[in-house]
Amino acid sequence: MRKADLINHIAEKTGIPKVDVLVTVEALFKEIKDSLSRGENIYIRGFGSFITKKRAAKIGRDIKKNIAVEIPEHYIPAFKPSKEFIQEVKKLKTS
Repeated sequence: MRKADLINHIAEKTGIPKVDVLVTVEALFKEIKDSLSRGENIYIRGFGSFITKKRAAKIGRDIKKNIAVEIPEHYIPAFKPSKEFIQEVKKLKTS
C-alpha cells in the first residue's frame, strides 16, 4: 500500500475529504520526523514506538578503492511495534 492508497482508505472510511486527510497525514509524518531528529521518542499505545537507535563507531571498507573507512557513531530511526500490533499481524493467514 502506498501513501495515496492509505489516504484514499482513510477518506472512504471517515468521510473526510482527501485533501484534509492528506494534510493530516503529512503533518503526522513531519511531526514524527521532527521529534526523532530532536532525539525525542514517540510512544503510541496499542500501535508502537518510533525511536532512535545509537550505532557505534566502526571501521567499514570502500570496496572500489579497497581502503578502510571510519564510520562515526550515529543515530538511526527505528519502529518497535507494540505487543497488540504483533498479535494482530500474527493472526494473518498466509496464502
